[in-house]
Amino acid sequence: MLKTAAYAAASAQSPLAPHTIERREPGPGEVLIDILYCGVCHSDIHQARDEWGGSIFPMVPGHEIVGRVARVGRGVSKFQVGDAVGVGCFVDSCRHCPQCESGLEQYCDEGMTGTYNSRERSGGAPTYGGYSTRITVDQDYVLRIPASIPLDRAAPLLCAGITTYSPLKYHGVKPGDRVGVVGLGGLGHMAVKLAVAMGAQVTVLSTSESKREAALALGAQDFAATRDGSVFKRLTRSFDYLIDSVSGEHDYNAYLSLLKVGGTMVLLGIPETPAPVAAGVLISKRRNLSGSMIGGIRETQEMLDFCAEHGVASDIELIGIERINEAYERMIKGDVRYRFVIDIASLEKQDA
Repeated sequence: MLKTAAYAAASAQSPLAPHTIERREPGPGEVLIDILYCGVCHSDIHQARDEWGGSIFPMVPGHEIVGRVARVGRGVSKFQVGDAVGVGCFVDSCRHCPQCESGLEQYCDEGMTGTYNSRERSGGAPTYGGYSTRITVDQDYVLRIPASIPLDRAAPLLCAGITTYSPLKYHGVKPGDRVGVVGLGGLGHMAVKLAVAMGAQVTVLSTSESKREAALALGAQDFAATRDGSVFKRLTRSFDYLIDSVSGEHDYNAYLSLLKVGGTMVLLGIPETPAPVAAGVLISKRRNLSGSMIGGIRETQEMLDFCAEHGVASDIELIGIERINEAYERMIKGDVRYRFVIDIASLEKQDA
């Protein structure tokens, strides 16, 4: 076993602090990855503070992992030492249910094995994430990072990128479609970039007028501040698709009214309190309300290749690991454009 420096939450009430974990030597079909960067997702906060319940402590968060292959196990054919690679939200699944066999491992009948705060399928040991200097993963759950994407800006693509790419692809967004993006945070800014790259006409819908300039700079063609209630009347039946990235409570019915006949609204966020949906707003215009969760390995690789082809990467703020607790508080306040990424070299320095 390999002693590995990490940052962990000892309990739901504890700030993240230096910690040591063990990683296994790569076995058959596995690769050992030296982690270079790890994105900070809002779900890291939810789980480190046990806001969803069932958290496993001590917890090493992080599921937006980018690094280089350090060693390979017997039989590895997909990667070699030195390759730039990524690990996203899960590191295993049952591999035999209909979803796994069709490349939808995120919807595994037996439940995917999370990159952290989960348990390994063999032996039940807890999984530890990317706030650490290395990780060992089966090659079938590792992604190849295209050379044209900066590695630090690639990290959030492995969660925020695929979470927004998957519904855009699944619902067939095409050039000329009108797409509304609700919320302009880590997910929202990727939805804008990807929808624009697909040729859609994108409008950002945000409660904050101060985000107008940023939305347009990301490539959106229009912006609407929804605090002004007249916006919903003005934009009634305007959009083919709405990508709703907001986790806070908001009125789904008001946004559904913005869809054209047959339009689709996709939910990516999970508000703490269930929101009522009026049947009439759906039935009257044959509208669709859908949900989506990350993507499978095959689709995630497709997304990375798409981003490389279209020059898409996340907008980030690079931080040292010692600033992670500050970053959590800033994320809660929405004070980041648009994703914190940890430079894992800072953790290596602390361990020296």
